[in-house]
Amino acid sequence: MTETFIPSPLDRASKFYVAGHRGLVGSAIWRKLESEGFDNVVGRTSAELDLKNRESVFQFFEQEKPRYVALAAAKVGGILANNTFPVDFLSENLRIQTNVIDAALKHGVERLLFLGSSCIYPKLAPQPLKEEYLLTGHLEPTNDAYAIAKIAGILQVQAVRRQYGMPWISAMPTNLYGPGDNFSPTGSHVLPALIRRYEEARLAGAPSVTNWGTGSPLREFLHVDDMADACLYLLENYDGPEQVNVGVGEDVSIKDLAHMVADAVGYTGAIEWDTTKPDGTPRKLMDVSKLSALGWKAGIQLEDGIRSTVAWFREHQDDFRK
Repeated sequence: MTETFIPSPLDRASKFYVAGHRGLVGSAIWRKLESEGFDNVVGRTSAELDLKNRESVFQFFEQEKPRYVALAAAKVGGILANNTFPVDFLSENLRIQTNVIDAALKHGVERLLFLGSSCIYPKLAPQPLKEEYLLTGHLEPTNDAYAIAKIAGILQVQAVRRQYGMPWISAMPTNLYGPGDNFSPTGSHVLPALIRRYEEARLAGAPSVTNWGTGSPLREFLHVDDMADACLYLLENYDGPEQVNVGVGEDVSIKDLAHMVADAVGYTGAIEWDTTKPDGTPRKLMDVSKLSALGWKAGIQLEDGIRSTVAWFREHQDDFRK
């Protein structure tokens, strides 16, 4: 594209490919697009299309020719998985995003949104995390392979902009939660892990629940439906090479979070803390002033989001990811 690009509402009738549409973020983007009147949204399960297979990805784009793409597909996991299988997280994510981006470029995708992660920022970066902190320091060692893959995706989008002038963009979400989350005992993040723990304690009539650490670390949580809303907003209102942080701009202590979850599930036992266990990073908060200046802010309050996620968890206990 040689003319100056001005972001505007996307054509609701044009084909929109959501890569990773079964995942936490991708499924939320799909719901958002359908609610906004997009009637030509396409997706493929990993069984139908292996995004690590370059030939298959190019064949898919040749056949479907989407006008818009949200790249939400990724191999994801918690600290243990990232630390144990760094080759898998680096190699698989590099292949997924490189194949999709290269195929999208070849077939002239007009707008592409690449989704990253807050772990792209240096381990010791000042809080809150600003977009400009990218590549200014060492990464957290336990998930550096995953982070490097995501950084490569950001740089590839920037390279496409420089070399071909395509108005593609990247967004970096904070900690996400909501319908479709991973509630497994070994692979879940803190909020879904707490929901499962307190719900099981309520059902068992356990007199107390013990959590790791002191409960003092501060974390930011964004409902995935807000994230999906921000993705569409950015596609229609933002064009620039720099990734955009997506969050609520506020954090909460793990101790307060535990009490919110206990209240939401109706657990009335004691909440205890094993201070011999590690706390992790003291604080992780995204600076969302760039997104706020564009005119967007989160709309789902944390307490409301937790309650709705608890309801979803209860409805899907027989089929959620183990």
